[in-house]
Amino acid sequence: MTITIAATSVAKPRKDLLEGFKGAPTSVISDNLARLPGCVGLRPFHRGGPLLGVAFTVRTRPGDNLAIHKALEMVGPDDVIVVDGGGDESRALVGEIMTNIALYRGAAGYVIDGAIRDAGALAASDFPVYARAAIHRGPYKSGPGEINVPVSVGGCVIAPGDIIVGDEDGVVSFPQSIAAGLLEAVRAQVAREEETLKAIREGRYQGSYGKS
Repeated sequence: MTITIAATSVAKPRKDLLEGFKGAPTSVISDNLARLPGCVGLRPFHRGGPLLGVAFTVRTRPGDNLAIHKALEMVGPDDVIVVDGGGDESRALVGEIMTNIALYRGAAGYVIDGAIRDAGALAASDFPVYARAAIHRGPYKSGPGEINVPVSVGGCVIAPGDIIVGDEDGVVSFPQSIAAGLLEAVRAQVAREEETLKAIREGRYQGSYGKS
């Protein structure tokens, strides 16, 4: 069946702007997005390490990964393969081989609203993979699917080119157009929280955290 390709690549932000979010906690980013965006129900399956990149989106029918295979022919550095699999957990969309293909292509990671398999191999890898569940059952490869269209992942609408950040708490996304202002706000909150932790250690804390 047909795979519709809206674009073969996505625009990237300035490298320094993207790298500015390296290590930024998803919790703090979420706080500065009115605590609204964010993928609910996804968790990391890799060994550890943050996810940072730009959304290269895929929509596929539940339990079918033909469109993901097509996307793997197009992805490159800083691309996060964001898959709207309808939240289906009955068949794995990605496993060890497809993870290695993405790594070889230079992609930054996977965010999958669906299931994965080969969980042991993924758990031994630093390549970021976020998904709902793990299951041994493999996917169909029939289509249809769409590439680089807006998708819904864990209740969050993600557009091609959105910036994706992931850590142990989960995954958050936002448009490139707000990235510069958001980065300033995130850095300011991180500084405030570091000062609060320092005050706690030094016995100076006066309850200000609950008022922020």
